[in-house]
Amino acid sequence: MKLGILPIGRIDAKVPLHLQQSLVKILPNLECSIIPVAAPLLKRDFEPKRKQYRSNLILAEIQAYSTQQKELDCILGIVDADIFVPELNFVFGEASFPGKEALISLWRLRREFYGDAPDEAVFMSRLVKEAVHEIGHTLGLGHCNRSSCVMHFSNSIVDTDIKRSLLCDRCHSKATIRIQSLKALP
Repeated sequence: MKLGILPIGRIDAKVPLHLQQSLVKILPNLECSIIPVAAPLLKRDFEPKRKQYRSNLILAEIQAYSTQQKELDCILGIVDADIFVPELNFVFGEASFPGKEALISLWRLRREFYGDAPDEAVFMSRLVKEAVHEIGHTLGLGHCNRSSCVMHFSNSIVDTDIKRSLLCDRCHSKATIRIQSLKALP
């Protein structure tokens, strides 16, 4: 599976680099590259009343970008902005299910958002978990009932901290089958 990491707006260069190095260790048969030119974070995606960006609109822009990147099986967008879907107060990310596009937000992954002291190791751990989770959705994986599985739904940052960055055995089997089917496509 070929994954491209797409920075959206201003993203610290160490974030996509850390993701690239981590994801190839976690997901089976993954080739991962960083897309060198960041996509813009568009003002039209901002909802002034909520002071957040609509994740579905950003995801649609990633989808438009992915049609130009035919060599990639999946594009993971990274944005440093607060995002939401209309039904929820916020989301850590969103993805096409199944599909080629995923999006994660860094905004609520930092301990500082919750009034705690910064901790880069915690931030990077949360980053990887949310990335694997959203990539899992692109592979057709739903939410898992095992609280330690990375595919478990995160209603809060506490849920993210509890789960591991790995797929449970059932989700791993499903992901492996899906990735093998991608290899079989022309």
